[in-house]
Amino acid sequence: MKRALILVLAVLMILSVAGCAKPKEETPVYDTQYVLYVGTNDKDTVEPVYEPEVCKEKAIEILLKYFGGYTIQEASGGWKDGDKIFTEYTLVIYLSDTTLDKIHVACDEMLQVFHQSSILIQANQTVTEFYAGNE
Repeated sequence: MKRALILVLAVLMILSVAGCAKPKEETPVYDTQYVLYVGTNDKDTVEPVYEPEVCKEKAIEILLKYFGGYTIQEASGGWKDGDKIFTEYTLVIYLSDTTLDKIHVACDEMLQVFHQSSILIQANQTVTEFYAGNE
């Protein structure tokens, strides 16, 4: 009888502790997402350096040389100089899990390839999660 009572109490304690346990929460991973805006008109002539598809291919080649992954979007950039309006094919590139120093190395190459005077770089603090579903 005494053994049965101890066993019942042990089972009740285990069930009580298990019922109070909270699911393990993942610790958020804080990261910096870099967004690059790369124009593709020549800095001197303001004419396209390459056809859009060639620009994208050249950018991808550079990105794969320096980074493990990337996201690239095509956009149309524009600006006004006096009364004249300019537009250009622009690549918007998203990079994570890297450093600003590595970004600068890749941008140095892109500056040359696309004949640019500058590339706009934005650094945004993010929380990163690779979600793979509930199961």
